[in-house]
Amino acid sequence: MSTKTNAISRSATADLSGVSVSLQDSTSSPALTRRSLLGGAAGLGAVLMAGTPAWAQFRVEIAGVGASRVPIAISDFKDEGTTGQPLAAIIRADLERSGQFSLVPGQAGMTETSQPQFVDWRARAADALAAGSATRLADGRFDVRYRLWDVVKGSDLGSESVPVVAADLRLAAHKIADAIYQKLTGDRGVFATRLVYVNKAGPRYSLRVADADGEGEQTVLNSPEAIISPAWSPDGNEVAYVSFETRKAVVWIQDLRTGKRRKIADFRGSNSAPAFSPNGQQLAMTLSRDGGSQLFVINKDGSGVKRLTQTSAIDTEPVYSPDGASIYFVSDRGGAPQIYRMAASGGSAERITFAGNYNISPSISPDGRTMAYITRVGGGTFKLCVMDLGSSQVQQITDTSDDESPSFSPNGKLIVYATRAGGRDVLMTSTLDGKVKAKLATPNVADIREPAWGPFGN
Repeated sequence: MSTKTNAISRSATADLSGVSVSLQDSTSSPALTRRSLLGGAAGLGAVLMAGTPAWAQFRVEIAGVGASRVPIAISDFKDEGTTGQPLAAIIRADLERSGQFSLVPGQAGMTETSQPQFVDWRARAADALAAGSATRLADGRFDVRYRLWDVVKGSDLGSESVPVVAADLRLAAHKIADAIYQKLTGDRGVFATRLVYVNKAGPRYSLRVADADGEGEQTVLNSPEAIISPAWSPDGNEVAYVSFETRKAVVWIQDLRTGKRRKIADFRGSNSAPAFSPNGQQLAMTLSRDGGSQLFVINKDGSGVKRLTQTSAIDTEPVYSPDGASIYFVSDRGGAPQIYRMAASGGSAERITFAGNYNISPSISPDGRTMAYITRVGGGTFKLCVMDLGSSQVQQITDTSDDESPSFSPNGKLIVYATRAGGRDVLMTSTLDGKVKAKLATPNVADIREPAWGPFGN
């Protein structure tokens, strides 16, 4: 990433989440700021369906200690070596990354049929215990089984059998981690959900989908031109994004099940920052077709375009509240980029951010109570913040200085964001208090940007 410039410039028609398109030449290649994807030759590369194998996979690096964590032991699953996947290790990493659990060493040879000696496990300071096995079935599938125990109460919390094909073994491990997480915390786990993000390797860009831990990435779209602003549909079957393959900003929607895609907004000027409504039938976005950069809403089939804002300011980065009643967005109507809120049908807007003179990229938690966003501190340091929307209290939760694009997990307990570490653009997840973070770092030279966390059930 280059040095971030003002994301809202009056010499441009739209912020485009960092890509500014000149009013004088709306068909030319865009002028690029820090939040854009740099360079690229003309033309579109191959459009690939969601089943395309990954170039490389992530490794997860976890740092920090949560204030209150459940100590849990996850023993290696019996015969997991025959599956090609480290099932227990995947479950352990999921739980640790959540910030809700600390790991206690497991015990070799334990399975879901074992009778644990709870006194011994209490002596090891474990509050919970899980063990399991993986058995190859006659039809080539694997029967993955596990059992969870409450060590403190000395009780059996239940077991489950998950028959899966080999390709779904990682998913099975994530679902087991979800079940354990929910049983012990009361909240739904997000380990079986997915991320979408932009990968830049050399002059080429790709839109990719991966598991919530960054593994199992699949390429959705390859292009030599910039791709920005991916956004999930509420059902997790589609992704909207902005592509510059025609040398201007155009909004597309792509079906992840079939790979088919369609243009949604290709009006004169720029088309940017799409966001699905909670019912999935409309998208809010920024268009400059009438001059200036204003917020519009459009049906997902491209019909029914309606203008929402009527100002001389640059209005961009809209996101819906979970109930669909409001839209949060960024505007420089007060002289500098700040976050505002208005009714989803348009009308007057109220300012939400007041601390600092540069606040962008709002993301609203699934319960509607918290907003994550990026603030500029000093001349060029960009920090991830969270705001309690009830009290307006704000907390900076990162120690990095180049943060971008926050997105809440569907249970509202984690935030994924882009930042810069070790000279590379990387993805991080963080608990809302900033105490436990995980870096999803690729082993190649690619830069990873613009993450969005997908919904449950995809």
